[in-house]
Amino acid sequence: MTEKPWSSTAPPADFRPYVEASSTLTEFSLRAVILGAIFGVLFGAVSVYVGLRAGLTVSASIPISVLSISILRAFGKSTILENNIVQTTGSAGESVAAGVIFTLPALIFLGFSLNTEYWRVFFLALIGGWLGVLFMIPLRRQLIVKEHGNLLFPEGTACADVLVAGDRGGSFAGRVFWGLGIGGVYTWLMTAMKMWTDQPAYQPTWFPGSSIRTAITSEYLGVGFIIGPRISGTLFAGGVFSWLVLMPAIRFFGQNSTVPLYPSTIPIPQMTPDQLWITYVRPMGAGAVAASGLITLIRTIPTIVAALASGLKDVRAQRDGAAPQTSRLDRDIPMKFVLIGSVVILAMMWALLTFKPIPGATTGLFANLVAALFVLVFGFLFVTVSCRICGLIGTSSNPVSGMTIATLMATCAMFLVAGWTGGAYAALAITIGGVVAIAAANAGGTSQDLKTGYLVGATPVRQQIGLIVGVLAASFAIGGTLLLMNKGLERYTPVVIPIQITQLPEGVRVEAQNYVHSGKSYVLVNSLGSSEVPDGKYLYDPGTQRIEIQWIQGIGGERAPAPQARLMATVINGILTQRLPWRLVLLGVFLVIGIECLGVRSLSFAVGSYISIATTMAMFAGGLLRWLVERGAAKKSDAESEVSPGSLYSSGLIAAGGVVGLLSIVIKVLEDAGWMKPDTFNVGTQWIGSLATNGWMGVVMFLLLASTLFVFARKKLE
Repeated sequence: MTEKPWSSTAPPADFRPYVEASSTLTEFSLRAVILGAIFGVLFGAVSVYVGLRAGLTVSASIPISVLSISILRAFGKSTILENNIVQTTGSAGESVAAGVIFTLPALIFLGFSLNTEYWRVFFLALIGGWLGVLFMIPLRRQLIVKEHGNLLFPEGTACADVLVAGDRGGSFAGRVFWGLGIGGVYTWLMTAMKMWTDQPAYQPTWFPGSSIRTAITSEYLGVGFIIGPRISGTLFAGGVFSWLVLMPAIRFFGQNSTVPLYPSTIPIPQMTPDQLWITYVRPMGAGAVAASGLITLIRTIPTIVAALASGLKDVRAQRDGAAPQTSRLDRDIPMKFVLIGSVVILAMMWALLTFKPIPGATTGLFANLVAALFVLVFGFLFVTVSCRICGLIGTSSNPVSGMTIATLMATCAMFLVAGWTGGAYAALAITIGGVVAIAAANAGGTSQDLKTGYLVGATPVRQQIGLIVGVLAASFAIGGTLLLMNKGLERYTPVVIPIQITQLPEGVRVEAQNYVHSGKSYVLVNSLGSSEVPDGKYLYDPGTQRIEIQWIQGIGGERAPAPQARLMATVINGILTQRLPWRLVLLGVFLVIGIECLGVRSLSFAVGSYISIATTMAMFAGGLLRWLVERGAAKKSDAESEVSPGSLYSSGLIAAGGVVGLLSIVIKVLEDAGWMKPDTFNVGTQWIGSLATNGWMGVVMFLLLASTLFVFARKKLE
């Protein structure tokens, strides 16, 4: 009888790994681990950049696999298992970065500086990342082996197909490199040379309160193509609802208002579309995202119970010696190591809270131990949820924000009982929630990697060690990238707000008495949740006795809005100060309930209503392109569509946008430090005059970039 060809989607009865258990192929080689660690650093940094701008990340496993096949082949013959170790180790950077950017930048919005907190970010990323890997180990057999055929793990399955195609001689690298090259040139001309504006906008006078804009970056276009027309369309629908329905409605009904309406500090007729969005729409979006995330969480409760029961059963079998001898394909890190590692992580979390506490958060040794235990309990709970969800719908749709909000709400409730309501305790809450978010995000990525390994015939224990190494390498880069973006994208803008420094309004507090800017000393104040001063950091001039400058830090500004982190800050501050604009939040909650009653999954719509339409419109353009490319083509499985020529080219566009965007920020930092001449590469207006600032020039260039994606997506892979 002829043996059936290998297939990643074969039913359980017919499935066999690509590499047999008896194989002795090279797997955990030094070059594979080193290359994987380098990719972890690179894609960790790129994911921070893209995630802070777009509000979401996409799996890095496929582009890393393609690059690994190409690079290792250049150094001699490589095995499929070596390439799998490279992508496993490297992809940890992207998943840890996702958890970090969703939470830790909230420290900025809560009034704390990240510029001196590199090591805090490093250790939180490390603790959360390792927690995600360790807690996934006892779940592997249940979710990946026993549920094969039920849980697809789309990114993991697609990555296995790429690795097998590369092993058989297929060439995917060219498509990714074309994306890197063209996307890199496009991003460099736009961000460094300023040849065209990066966000064309149209504000119709015939429709007051509305605004149509698009952030024409290569990474948004690539992200939209990869997530497809359905998700990108739902995201864009949320943006349309906020920017073209809600905001014009607020402006219409408030057009005769002469006094500010809370939480605004200026009357509605005087508000710009951006002010309407920040003041009124964002709280509604926050309620929508929180509600949709919690609804998704509730749906997974049966899965949580089943996975926990199965994991505990396997642990008892190993403890009693009843577990059968396992082959290479079923060999995990021993449970003894998992338990010891959990205790070590508990000690690390306790030590961080004890010896490097949040300034102003007075807690005791026992309270720190309780907080560390809290992290472990919620970490294991949401690791289970995350892995199951990723198995069903993929890493990109993993509702980490909903799990984090649930953690934050429980944490803040305990803080309220204890009377811990100051700003320092808000920062402590985000520290706890951040570790849980990082663990959940990395566990989702880990589950995809272990699925890839299961399909190609990798040794699980070696993948798990690679993941631990990848988390360590990526943690060094993630903190540095956060600090670089926060410093490189900051700006100071003039503003006049009269206040009395001796009687500050509620929600406004002094952060520093002697803050020097441009050779002059100011008082640095922070506003969060005030009814008189808009949220933000300001420089108060004691001489004129008023606020004269707003300090807009890089993270939280237009170029790195960090929407999820801002949401976390809003939730924490609102609960602890009991000043959350609940009526606006509840509007978002009931909007989501209405959408769910229509039978539509609300998470993507809610996220789209919360972030800028500039982001969702650009991603919708990518999703629309994918629809045009695939129209009339034979229907593919989810895994096959992930490995399309267009998705590979899009991966290159995303990587190019991130790498060159970061390079532009580095150049700006060097210019500000006086190490380079200001505007060294900014020659747009010199070369092409007013075209460089004309929005239509940007639209034309974006359409040209989109056309290259269309052409490469239509070309078949070799």
